[in-house]
Amino acid sequence: MYGISNWAASLRFRDFRLLWASTVLYSLSTGMEQVSVGWLIFELTDSPFMVGVAAAARMLPFFLLGVLSGVVADRWERRMLLRAGTLGAVAAALIMALLLMAGLTNVWLVIALVTVLGGLMAFTITIRQTFTYDIVGHQHALNGLALGAMAMQGGGIAGSLASGALIEFLGPSWQFAASAVCYLGSALIVLTIANPGRSARQSAEPVLENLKGYLRLVRANRTLLVLMCLTACTEVFGFTHMTLLPVLAKDVLNVGASGLGIMTAARQTGGLMGLWILAALGAIRKKGLMMFIAAIGFGGGQMAFYLLSGNIYAFLSVLLFVNACAMAADTLYKTLMQDNVADAERGRAMGSWVLSIGVAPIGHLGIGALAATLNAPTALLINGAILTTASITTALTLPQTRRLP
Repeated sequence: MYGISNWAASLRFRDFRLLWASTVLYSLSTGMEQVSVGWLIFELTDSPFMVGVAAAARMLPFFLLGVLSGVVADRWERRMLLRAGTLGAVAAALIMALLLMAGLTNVWLVIALVTVLGGLMAFTITIRQTFTYDIVGHQHALNGLALGAMAMQGGGIAGSLASGALIEFLGPSWQFAASAVCYLGSALIVLTIANPGRSARQSAEPVLENLKGYLRLVRANRTLLVLMCLTACTEVFGFTHMTLLPVLAKDVLNVGASGLGIMTAARQTGGLMGLWILAALGAIRKKGLMMFIAAIGFGGGQMAFYLLSGNIYAFLSVLLFVNACAMAADTLYKTLMQDNVADAERGRAMGSWVLSIGVAPIGHLGIGALAATLNAPTALLINGAILTTASITTALTLPQTRRLP
């Protein structure tokens, strides 16, 4: 039986502790990049729309490579794949740092490298989710995935704060150099993990056959398809709120780069709070109902931004709540996707999740265009209203999804 006292149950597994530590360092890098890329693009262009373009470029590989990442995760040793993906991120971040140090700050070159980093992230995220399930098993899956997401949030908080300070005092180039070092540390920790994380499928099928199997899975598994659609809706109309944080920091709240780092850290802290509660709940039933409650809170909180965007303290309070709901909903999507497929298909289930969040470029471009045409608070109001309405409608019309255990 789970409770507040054993929220860290999955940390009893040695390999999960190592994976968790690797995730913390990995998220330090991604947290720094999230702040620095938005700030750098806005400084170069002074355009909210271009900030949206950069965010879309980072997420586009999730859509293009989502299915392939799941197929790869089901075919090859997950530990080896995680090492390779993280080392690739080291190289990309280091190249970005060197180019910025050399004064090559062409906006499209920056966006191109951000796209490469996004592609590597698409693979490593899929593999981390399935690898977690491999190590902790079905009984601890929700706890393990929540703790893994907590590592991402915790590292992201530290990375966001560090990035704001590095940009203020040293510039974006050194921030990317620090990011490369953290990626390297993450890769070195993965080297010490004993569990290879192989899928349950012992005979590796060719990639083409795996792709055909993925299409059959989505057609046959209505629950997975519904969860994919919900994930995509939440990504497009929910998680894209982070795109406007640089605009809000500079033009609405007037708090500068350091303020943006604090805002991003507050967003990560809110997510950490939601994940801690979820980890404590562990193997609780009624995950479907909890998922809808979290998604509705996510949308409603975004609508509150419209009323509170003039006060930094009120804004930060709502930012905490919004992201607690956001991370709870997202972790429940991932858990239910893996719970509702055969063990040999969990890689493809997580590829489905990556594919679903890969539609984010539509949301990033859309919210960037709305902010440029209207203003940032109004853009958040519109997105929040759409997400809230969609979540309530789906919960009422698909009771079988609401009742998922």
